Amino acid sequence: MSTRNGLSTHILPTSATMIGICMTVLSINHLSPSSSVRWAVHKLLALDAITFLVSALFSFLSMKRENGPERYEALAELIFICGLGMLVVVALVLALAID
Repeated sequence: MSTRNGLSTHILPTSATMIGICMTVLSINHLSPSSSVRWAVHKLLALDAITFLVSALFSFLSMKRENGPERYEALAELIFICGLGMLVVVALVLALAID
């Protein structure tokens, strides 16, 4: 039961770590003054955490399924890359919002 190229064994723990990073940045961002940027960052980070959770789920499924694990691994990989892209957008928003 090998997956396409074994990425699932890396995506699953990394996605879990990225959820923790999103939660950490959410907590730190909560200390900043209220603004529309803070609101947008909160929503983006929450959505990003869910994105990494879905990526971890598909990664897990690719390791557990005997039929078609490649499809789940490809989805996990795609969703993980989207989550990373969203995290970059959040970083840019935070960097540009700092005075």
